[in-house]
Amino acid sequence: MTAIGIYGSLGRMGQSIVAAMPAYNAEHAGGVDVGEDPAPLARASDVLVDFSSPAALEAHLAAARAAGTPIVVGTTGLNQRHHDLIDAAAADIAVLQTGNTSLGVALLSALVRDAAARLGLDWDIEVAEMHHRDKVDAPSGTALMLGEAAAEGRQMLLSETSVVGRAGLVGARARGTIGFSSLRGGTVVGDHMVVFAGEGERIELSHRAEDRAIFARGAVQAALWLAAQPPGRYAMDQVLGL
Repeated sequence: MTAIGIYGSLGRMGQSIVAAMPAYNAEHAGGVDVGEDPAPLARASDVLVDFSSPAALEAHLAAARAAGTPIVVGTTGLNQRHHDLIDAAAADIAVLQTGNTSLGVALLSALVRDAAARLGLDWDIEVAEMHHRDKVDAPSGTALMLGEAAAEGRQMLLSETSVVGRAGLVGARARGTIGFSSLRGGTVVGDHMVVFAGEGERIELSHRAEDRAIFARGAVQAALWLAAQPPGRYAMDQVLGL
C-alpha cells in the first residue's frame, strides 16, 4: 500500500484527497500545514502531494528532495522562481507539477496542444474560465496550463504571446496571441473553454468540473503513478500515457 503525505492537509483539497485514498488502496501518511516542519512527513511518505501555497513550496520541495520522496505539486499561483525550484528538485526526485489534477483536463490539454499545432496562426486562440467567488488567482492555473499547451503546439512561448484581459481602446487583436479572460461568481467549481476562431468557423474545446472530488481522485492517481517514476519533471498527460 502506497503511503501518501499531504502538504496543505487541512484545506479543501487536502481533505478531499484523504477521502479519496481508500478507493485506490492508498494509505494516508499524515499531513503538514502552516508553521509545521515538512521534513518528517517527507521521510514517512512514499510520495507527497502539495496543495498548500506558493510561499510554502520552496520548503516542501527541499524536504522532499532531502528525503528522496516524489512530490505532486498542485499548488497554483506559481511564478518563474517556483518553476526554477521545481526544475532543480526534478534533478534528484520525480516531480509532477500541474495546474489541475483532473484527468479530463489532462486530456483537454493534449487536445488543445494538438489543435494548435495543426491549425496554425490563422486561427485565433482564446482561453476563458469561470470559478467560484472566493478564488484568489486569475487567470486560473488550469487556464494557464491550457495556454501553455496551445503555445507549445505552436512552438512558441506563452510569456511572449499571452494577453490577459482587455479593457478600453486596445486596438485590433494581434496575430498569434493567446488571450485569457476570467469570470468569478457563485459556487462554480471550475469551467474552462479554449476557443479556436478562424475565418467563418470556430472550434470550442471545453471542460466543466461539477464536483471537487474529481481533482482529489486525479491527485491520488497521479501520486500513485509518480511513486514509480525515476527523477524528472512530469505532467498530468503522462499519467494518461499521452
